[in-house]
Amino acid sequence: MGRTRPAASVRPLVPLWLAVWLAAIAGVLMSVSFPSLAIWPLALVAVALLIVCLDGRRLWPALLVTGVYGLVFYSMLVGWVARYLGPVPWVALAVVEGVLTAVALLPIALAYRWVPRAWPRSRPILLPAVVAALWTVQELFIGNWPYGGFPWARLGMTQAEGPFAPVASWVGVSGLSFLMVFAIAMIVEAVRARAWRRPLALVAPVVTALVLLFLPVFPTAHAGTMRIAAVQGNGPTGYFDAREQYSVIDAQMAATEPLEGKKADLVVWPEGGVDYDPFQDASTARRLNRVVSWLDAPLLANTATERGKDIFNTSFLWTDEGTAAQLHDKRHPVPFGEYVPNREFFNALAPDLIGLLQREYTPGTNPPLVKVGDVGVGLAICFDVIYDEVIREGVQRGAQVLVFQTNNADFRGTDENLQQLAFARMRAIETGRSVVNISTVGTSQIMRPDGSTLATLDADEAGALLEDVELRSGLTAGVLLGPCIQLALVIGGPVALVAAGVIARRRR
Repeated sequence: MGRTRPAASVRPLVPLWLAVWLAAIAGVLMSVSFPSLAIWPLALVAVALLIVCLDGRRLWPALLVTGVYGLVFYSMLVGWVARYLGPVPWVALAVVEGVLTAVALLPIALAYRWVPRAWPRSRPILLPAVVAALWTVQELFIGNWPYGGFPWARLGMTQAEGPFAPVASWVGVSGLSFLMVFAIAMIVEAVRARAWRRPLALVAPVVTALVLLFLPVFPTAHAGTMRIAAVQGNGPTGYFDAREQYSVIDAQMAATEPLEGKKADLVVWPEGGVDYDPFQDASTARRLNRVVSWLDAPLLANTATERGKDIFNTSFLWTDEGTAAQLHDKRHPVPFGEYVPNREFFNALAPDLIGLLQREYTPGTNPPLVKVGDVGVGLAICFDVIYDEVIREGVQRGAQVLVFQTNNADFRGTDENLQQLAFARMRAIETGRSVVNISTVGTSQIMRPDGSTLATLDADEAGALLEDVELRSGLTAGVLLGPCIQLALVIGGPVALVAAGVIARRRR
C-alpha cells in the first residue's frame, strides 16, 4: 500500500488577483488602526486578511502579496515624513520598510505550506503559534535593521486605546503582538475547519481571546508623588523655522514664567527646548539659572552638546549649582535626521537633501536615568520611546516615573505626534509608571500608570502643566519577561519552521 499523504493546505484559499486586493486593503486597515484614527479593531481584521491571503501561497506570489501589503501600509503610516522634506524621504522610507516587511513576512507563507504537512493533527494550535512567532520575528527584524531599525509599526502598539493594552504589562509589546496574531490565526483555523461542529475545538481560541480582553494591568506599588511642571514653549524649533538668537529658550521661559513662585519638585522642558549648549554658552546658563530659581526646582532640559569631536542629543538636569552633573545622551540618533550613514553614497543620490544634514550625532552610552533627590526619573528622547531596551533599562535602574522629551515641530499638523503619544501611553501601561510626554509644540500629556490621561496641552499652543504625578516601584512581568519572550520567539519560530520544512519534505 502507498503512504498516505498528510492533510495540508497546498492550494491558496483565494486566487492571486483577489489576494493582492485584499493585501492592499489589509495595509489600509492596519494603517488606520494607528493614530490619528486609531480604530484598533481594524488591526485584527488586517492580520486576518493577510494570513488568509498567504495560506497555501507559493513563494513568489506570496512575495507579491506581502509586498503590496507592506508598501500600502508604510506609505500611509509614515506619510508625515513628507510634511517639510517633500516626497523623496517619504517614498524612500516607505519603500525600504515595505520591502523589508514583505521579505520578513514570507516565512508565514512557508509555515502554511510546511507545518500542516509535518504535524497535521497539531494544525489548530501549532500552526497559529508558529505564524504568530514569525510575525513577531518580523517586527523585531524591522525594529533592529538596518541602521538600528525602525520599530514604529508593531502590532501591539495599535492597542494604546484598545482593550488588549494591559496584556503588555505581563508579556511586553512583542508578547502582545504574538498573542494577538495567535488568537486571530486560531480563529481563522477554526472557521476553516468548521469548528462550531466540535465545541472542544473552540476552547483554545476562546480562552486566548478572554485573556486578551480581561487580563488586568500587572500591579506595581505606589511610592508617593512628585510635583512636576512640564512646559511646552511652542517656539520655532522646526528645521526650517525662522529663528533669532535665543528665540527657542526664550519661548520656553515665557511659557514657564507664569509658574514662578509655585511649588514643584521638577521642571521638564522638551527635546530641543534650549538653543545653545549651556556648558559652553554663559548666556544660556544664566537663563537656565533663572528658571531654576523661579520654581526652586531642578530643570530637566535638552539641547545639542559637544564633547571633544562628538556631538550628542543630550538631556541634562540643571540645578541651583548653575550646572548639570547628570546627563543622558540619545541612544538612537535618527538616520538621515540626526546623522547620515554611508554619507558619500547617499550624497551622490540626493545631494540637496543630504547637504541639509551637517551635524553627525553620536549615539549615547550613559544610562537613561537621572535622580531628583531619591526619585529615579527614566528618560527617552524623542524616537527612543519606541526602543524597548531604553525604556527597560531606565525602569530596571530604579525609575519611578518616566519622562519622554520630544520635538515634533517638523511634523506639525500630521499624525506623527499622535502616533508617538500612543507609544508613550503603551509604555506607561507596560512599565506600570506614570509618563510625562512633553513636546516643543504639542500635543503634550501627563499619563497615569494605567495609561489614562492626567493632563494635556493641545498642539500649537504655549503652556505649562503642573501636576502631582504618581510614583511607582516594582517591575512588571512585561519588563522582566519581555526580553525572554522575544528571545524565545526569535529562536522558536524559525526553528519550528525549519523543522516543519525538513519533515514535510521527507513525507512527500
